[in-house]
Formats: sequence, structure tokens, C-alpha cells
Amino acid sequence: MALPDSFPSEAKLYLQPTGFCPPDYARPGSVIQISGLPVWAMGLRVIARGYDGRIYDAVHSVEELRNAALPELSAIMAKIERAPDVWEVAGKSLRFDQTRLMAVVNVTPDSFSDGGDTASPERAIVVGQDFISAGADIIDVGGESTRPGAKTVWEGEELERVLPVLQGLAHSQTFLSIDTRKAAVMQAAVDAGADIINDVSALTFDPESLGAAVDAARPVILMHAQGDPQSMQKNPHYGDVVLDIFDALEARVDACLAAGIPRNRIAIDPGIGFGKSLQHNLALINNLAIFHGLGCPVLLGVSRKRFIGALSKEEDPKARGPGSLAAALHGLSQGVHILRVHDVADTRQALDICQGLSDQAQMPPAIN
Repeated sequence: MALPDSFPSEAKLYLQPTGFCPPDYARPGSVIQISGLPVWAMGLRVIARGYDGRIYDAVHSVEELRNAALPELSAIMAKIERAPDVWEVAGKSLRFDQTRLMAVVNVTPDSFSDGGDTASPERAIVVGQDFISAGADIIDVGGESTRPGAKTVWEGEELERVLPVLQGLAHSQTFLSIDTRKAAVMQAAVDAGADIINDVSALTFDPESLGAAVDAARPVILMHAQGDPQSMQKNPHYGDVVLDIFDALEARVDACLAAGIPRNRIAIDPGIGFGKSLQHNLALINNLAIFHGLGCPVLLGVSRKRFIGALSKEEDPKARGPGSLAAALHGLSQGVHILRVHDVADTRQALDICQGLSDQAQMPPAIN
């Protein structure tokens, strides 16, 4: 399909990298690199959405789109191939020139994935230290389960769970993240040593949370969720799940930018399993690369989730390690910047092998 000279003014445009390849498979200028990651694509899927749905959807070569020089497409391409983001907090530095591991530490008695294995702060600190030793780049500490059907936890109880853990791990050079929807918890967690705010409601649950994130001057992770934990899995519905969630996250990024949070301190998460059916989740995972058009690091959280059980017939979340790893590596191939995982050592080894293989593929052939 020939690329139009222009698109209708009312159409919303999206670009999705596709045709991923080693860089030496293509001529210079014919590939696009995903924000400094060792991930390159030879094609871009161009989607235009009008009021009544998609009005254009076709794959074009990167070279063709560069030559076309359409301003609206060039602007999205610039976001995709921007320089790697660097998060610097309190003398720590995290550069997204490779995929980073976020380790889950749930200080809760009712999380779906670990059943309260780290419900006590003392145990959570030990596990967090083990995760750091295993190669985690970020430790994500949460004191409120947001699994389907979970009830809201009083912020005082949430603080009693998470603050000792953050304080116990604060001496480490590893980034600490607070997984919370509440402004008061964000503020206290940052004071206790949290370097990142990770909010499953994208700073919408608590009216004060956006202001708290601005005041904290910390990187934020904005996750998409449809509904709340008690209702989100009751017949979730979208017009076009991938584009609808892109638009919702774009709106939250814009809200953060307007409030004073710079784009290079924002990451986004499509929220696998949060108000999505099995088919919704699969569509998002298979089209993750479209979210690079937001110009922010992309986080993928698939570890032990229900869709893995649906595909594998494995009911026990703790036995979904192989499926979690397969889904994570699928995300890795599309340029995911952060993987949120439970099984740190296994995922660390897999990432190291993938990186080593990628480095080898880029080496010139040996000369005898």
C-alpha cells in the first residue's frame, strides 16, 4: 500500500516498530533503533485512527518513511529513536541502554503471586537483599495487593508494611521503588529512601498523588488499569484495546508534563491483567512496540500472571516461571526497558544470555 502524501487532520497517527533484526542485516539508515537499546527494526506499521476506527493500517520500510519526511510521522520516529533515558536520584544512576530488572517485593498477606511469602518486613528485607545479589536493578516494594478482588488498604497499615523495608534496603545502590496509589504513602516512602514512584492507577486514584509526585522529584511509572481491583475483571471492554490504552497513557503522560514532571523521568506500563481479558492481554503483548511512540521507557509486568495459566493450564502462580520467562523474552525482543519479575535469578541469566548473543551477532566475522 502506497504511503499517502498526507493524512486527514482529524486522524490520530501511531507508529509501531516491526521487522526486528540485528543491525548488520540492513543498510545504514534503513533501520530504526529503539531509544538506545540493542534492538533495531526495519519496518514501521503506520496506523491512522479516525472517529469511526482505523482508516489506514499498513507496514512501510523505515527508509520509505524517512524519505517521505511527513512531519507528523517524523515526530513520532524521533520519540522512538531518542537517546536512552537516564534516571539519576541521590547519587544513583540507572541508564536504559539495556533492559532492566525490577524485582517484586510484596509486603502483603494476599498477593496473587506469592501468597504472603514476604508479608513480614523482616522477611521482605532478606528477600530484597537476595534479589539485589541476584542482579535486580530495581526493588519494587508494595504494601497493598491490587489483584482482582482485593480491597483497599488503609494508608497507615500500608506504611507500617513498606517503610521498614525501604529503610532496611536504603543503604544499597540499587534503585528502590514504592508501589502505591496513595499520596501520603508516596511522600513517606520517598523520605524513607524510595527512588521511584510506581502507581498502578497512573496517579489518578488519589487526587493528591500527582502533586505528591511533582514534589517528590522522583521518576514515576504510570500504569494503565481499567476500573479498580474489585471490579476491573468484570467484563472489561475496549473499542480498540491497543490504541485505546496508548491514548489513555498518552493523556497521563501529558498530565505529568503539564504538572512539571519531565518526560525523561516518566515510564509507562500497559498494565497486563488490570482490566483486560485474555485476548486484550495477548493483543497488548504482541503489539508492545507501539508504546515506544510515547517517548518514555516501557515497563512490562507479565510475571506469573493469569494469562500464562490460561495458555499453559497451570493453576499455581508459583509454577508459572517458564511461561513468565517466555513472555518476558517476547517483550525483550520488542524493546522493553523494564521487566517486573518475581524470579530474578532466572530472568537475569536469560537476559545476560540474550545480551551476549546480541553482542556476538554484531561482531564482524573473524579473519583467518
